Amino acid sequence: MNISSPNFQNGRLSEKFCEIIEERIATGDYPPGFRLDECKLAAEFGASRTPIREALIQLNSEGLVDMRPRRGVTVVEVPPQRLCEMFEVMAELEAMCARLAARRITPDEESVLRAAHEASRQANEQGDANTYFYLNEKFHQAIYKSSHNRFLNEQALQLQRRLRPYRRLQLHVRDRVRASFAEHQAIVDAICSGESEQAQQLLRLHVSLQGERFVDLIASLSTLKQAN
Repeated sequence: MNISSPNFQNGRLSEKFCEIIEERIATGDYPPGFRLDECKLAAEFGASRTPIREALIQLNSEGLVDMRPRRGVTVVEVPPQRLCEMFEVMAELEAMCARLAARRITPDEESVLRAAHEASRQANEQGDANTYFYLNEKFHQAIYKSSHNRFLNEQALQLQRRLRPYRRLQLHVRDRVRASFAEHQAIVDAICSGESEQAQQLLRLHVSLQGERFVDLIASLSTLKQAN
């Protein structure tokens, strides 16, 4: 890891390390229960332990890792019931964002939302779940911003980040990327047409983790755990 590269010139090192570790949790490189060794991470990144520790503290505050005295830092394993509850709250937050966005979105924001949706078209056609994941995040963030409610935007972003590993995993379920893209199209159409109630309902269903989708995600988590 070359921290002298341009990517590490701006911002605090701890924030960069936080992003890297978060990414590895999201991709399954650091699965639930995995122990994060501060010294090993510092050696890998060629940095002192201070920014590594700050990054781990930040991840702990987000609920992605668990820090305990004399037990070190481990990636959190979220019980199925807890995970279901978190997605339930996420669905309601995003539904509210969609409803407000349909009422408040500006022409410029509408262009950004449509562009964010179109940007993921190729990833959808190629079945590229990893690329689609990043573009999917930008799509949802465009809706948060278009709600013109800063507090709601902040809360949605915080929970979106907390659920990153799980939202990424479910995109690897068969045909989920294709279904997600189609759902996005309907959401864009509703928001840009000012259909607030329709937009709210569509986004709630899009994010909700119920029935087969919940079973698929739990199965994916079990497979990931066994592979590691």
